[in-house]
Amino acid sequence: MAPEAGLSGAKPPRNARRRNIAYWQAAPFALLFLLFFVVPLVLTVLVSFWTYDEYQITPDLTLQNYRDVFDGCIARLPDLCVTFATYLSTLKFCLLAWGTTLLLGFGIAYFLSFHIRTTTVQMGLFLLCTVPFWTSNVIRMIAWVPLLGRNGLVNQGLMALGIVDTPLDWLLYSEFSVLLAFVHLYTLFMMVPIFNSMARIDRSLIEAARDGGASGWQTLVHVILPLCKPGIVIGSIFVLTIVMGDFVTVGIMGGQQIASVGKVIQVQMSYLQFPIAAANAVVLLAVVLMMIWGLTKLVDVRREL
Repeated sequence: MAPEAGLSGAKPPRNARRRNIAYWQAAPFALLFLLFFVVPLVLTVLVSFWTYDEYQITPDLTLQNYRDVFDGCIARLPDLCVTFATYLSTLKFCLLAWGTTLLLGFGIAYFLSFHIRTTTVQMGLFLLCTVPFWTSNVIRMIAWVPLLGRNGLVNQGLMALGIVDTPLDWLLYSEFSVLLAFVHLYTLFMMVPIFNSMARIDRSLIEAARDGGASGWQTLVHVILPLCKPGIVIGSIFVLTIVMGDFVTVGIMGGQQIASVGKVIQVQMSYLQFPIAAANAVVLLAVVLMMIWGLTKLVDVRREL
C-alpha cells in the first residue's frame, strides 16, 4: 500500500505543469480573442441570414440577402453587375496600392537597413517615419485638400511655372487622390515587416556574395529578396486587407463618387439594412481570406519567422 500511496501523492510531471502554466497565461488573450473577434464574427454571419423590411429585422433564416448581393451577376455576363464592378474597382485599388507601397516600403527599408550603419540613427529615422501616425487618418487625408484642390498649392505652383494653363481637376476627388492617400497611409505597414526581415539577415551572406563576384543587383535578387519574403508577405497581408475594407479614405478622397466594397457596406448600414450589409461583409471576408491563403502559399510565414 505504501508504494501506491506514494504514487497517488506524487506531483504531476514538469512538462504537464509547464503546459498548465502556458494555458493559464494564454487564457486572458484567448478570452479577448473570443469576445472581440469570434463572437462579433459569428453574430455577423448569423445576421446575414435574417430577413428585414423597411420597419424591422426578423431573425428568420433566409438566403435572400446573398441572392440580393449577387442579383443579376450571372445573367448579365459578360457585362459586370454592380457587385462584380464594385469588387473589380476595389481590387484595382488594392493592387495599385500594394505595388506602390511595396516599392516604397522595400526601398526605405533597404536604405535604413544597409546604408545606415549606426543603430541609433536607424531607430531615429525609423521613428521619424511613424510621426504621421501621431495624428488620425482623417486629419492626414484632409491635409491633402489644400494641396491638391483647384486653388491648392500644387495647382498654383504648376500654373506659376507655366506647366499648365488651367487647374488640374484630377488631382483631388479622383482615383489618383484615393491611391495617393492609400500610399500615404499604409506604406509604413509594408515597410515595418520588410525592415524587420532585413535586420535579421546575416551580413556575412552579403559579404560572401560580393566575394563570389555577385553584383549589387544580383545580391539583391538572389540573396536579399528571398530572405525578405516573410516580411513582404506579412506587409502585403496588412496592406491588402486594410485597403479591401477601407471606406473612409475612398469617401473623403474620392468625393463620395468612387465605389468600393467597404463603402457599399457603410451605406447599407447607414440605411439600417443590417442583414444585407452583413451578407456583403461575409462575402468580403471570404474574398480577403482567399487572398491571405494565396499569399501564405507563397512562403511558410510561421516557419520562416
